[in-house]
Amino acid sequence: MTQEDAQYIRSKVMAHNKWFEECIPMIASENLMSPLAKEMLISDFADRYAEGLPGKRYYQGNIYVDEVELKAIELAKKVFDADFADVRPISGTVANMAVLFAFAQPGDTITTCALAQGAHISTCEFGAFGQRSVNSVNYPFNEHDMNLDVDGTIKLLKEVRPKVAQFGLSVFLFPPPLKELQDTFNEIGCLVWEDCAHVLGLIAGKQFHDPLREGVNIVSSSTHKTFPGPNHGLLLGQNLTEEQEKQLQKAVFPGVTSSHHLHAMAALAVTLAEMDVFAKDYAAQTCKNARALGQALYERGVPVLCPDLGFTRSHAIAVDVSQFGGGKDCAKALEDANIICNKNMLPRDTSSVRPSGLRLGAQEMTRLGMKESDMVEVADLISRVVVKKEDPAKVKEDVKTFKRQFTSIQYCFNAGEPAYGYHKLVE
Repeated sequence: MTQEDAQYIRSKVMAHNKWFEECIPMIASENLMSPLAKEMLISDFADRYAEGLPGKRYYQGNIYVDEVELKAIELAKKVFDADFADVRPISGTVANMAVLFAFAQPGDTITTCALAQGAHISTCEFGAFGQRSVNSVNYPFNEHDMNLDVDGTIKLLKEVRPKVAQFGLSVFLFPPPLKELQDTFNEIGCLVWEDCAHVLGLIAGKQFHDPLREGVNIVSSSTHKTFPGPNHGLLLGQNLTEEQEKQLQKAVFPGVTSSHHLHAMAALAVTLAEMDVFAKDYAAQTCKNARALGQALYERGVPVLCPDLGFTRSHAIAVDVSQFGGGKDCAKALEDANIICNKNMLPRDTSSVRPSGLRLGAQEMTRLGMKESDMVEVADLISRVVVKKEDPAKVKEDVKTFKRQFTSIQYCFNAGEPAYGYHKLVE
C-alpha cells in the first residue's frame, strides 16, 4: 500500500465522520460509545492477544488484561443481576454460535421466531442455525400485536418438545410472553435462551423485561445497540449447572473464538461501568422517545404498527411504507436527506430485498440528548420525504440545521465530548 492509498482510506473515514455529524441516526442496531470507552479501542490492548480464562491463559503478558476482564465480568453480573457472565464473544452472532455449540447437536430441535416476524438472520437456515444443522421450528405469531401467539406457542412447545426454546427479535417492539410460558418450559424441561441484542440496554435500565427472572437460562447479546458499547458480544446465565457453565465457556473458547479482541472487551467494561450509573435514565428516555416518534409519525399519516398498543415498549418502531413506495425506496430517499434508517420486513412480507417496512430506532438520538419534543421535529422531517415527497436535497439542509443542536454524547462519564470527531484519533 502506498502512502496515497492510506491517505485515501483516512479521507473516506473522516468524510464519514463529517457526514454523520450532519445526519439523524436512526438505525435500531447502532449506537455511540463514550469517549472513555472509545479510548480503550486505541489502547495497547488492541495489539495484544489472550486465549482462555483470566489466570489460565495460553500467553504471557496478560496481567492487566486479566484484571480488566475480571472487572468486566463482575460488572456484567451486577448490571444484569446474573449468576454467570462471559465477556469474550466478539459479536452477538458469535455469542449465538457459542450457545449452539454448547447445547445443540445437529438434528436437535430448537423453537424460534421466523425472519419475517423480526428474527435475527443467525436463526435462519442460511445463518448460524442452518450451519449447525439444527431443526428450527417457528412459533406462531400475532401480527396485530407483533408478538408471539401465547396459546399457539404453548401448543407448539408441547408438540415438538424442543431441546432449546430460543427467543429474541431484531424488530423487538414488545417483551416476549416468557412468564406465560414458564410452566410449559418446566413441563418439557427445555433450556430457555433469549437473544437480547436489541434490548440489552433497556434491560440494564429495567425498562423492558427481566429475562433472567422470567425463566430464561441464557442471554446472548451484542453490545452496541441499545447498550451503547463496542462491537462485541456478551453471554449471561441464570440457574445453570456448573457443568453447563463450563460447556458454555468451552464453546466460546476454543469453540468459536481464539483471542477475544481485548480492546473491545475493555471498552465493554467501561460501558458496563457507565450503564451501572446511567442505564435507568437512558433507557427510560429512549423508550419515551420511541413512543413519541411513533405518535408523531402516526399523526402525520405514516402507518406505524401497533397504534392501539402505544406503538412500542422498546427503542424501535416499525413503519409500513408500502403505500409510499416500499421500504427500499423510502430508506434511500431518507438517506439522501441525511436521515439514516433501514428497510425492514414486516410479518406479511416475503422479500427481504423489497420489503414493505422501515425500522426506526430512538436509542442513538437519545444518546445525543434528544427528548420527546425533538421527536416531533424528526417526524416532520421524515413525513416531508416519505409522505409529501419533497426533494430530499431540500430536506437535507433542514436536517443539518436541526442536528447542530445535538453534537455531544450524553449518559456517560465524559458528557460534553464531541459525538463524532474524536479529535485524539486524528491529531
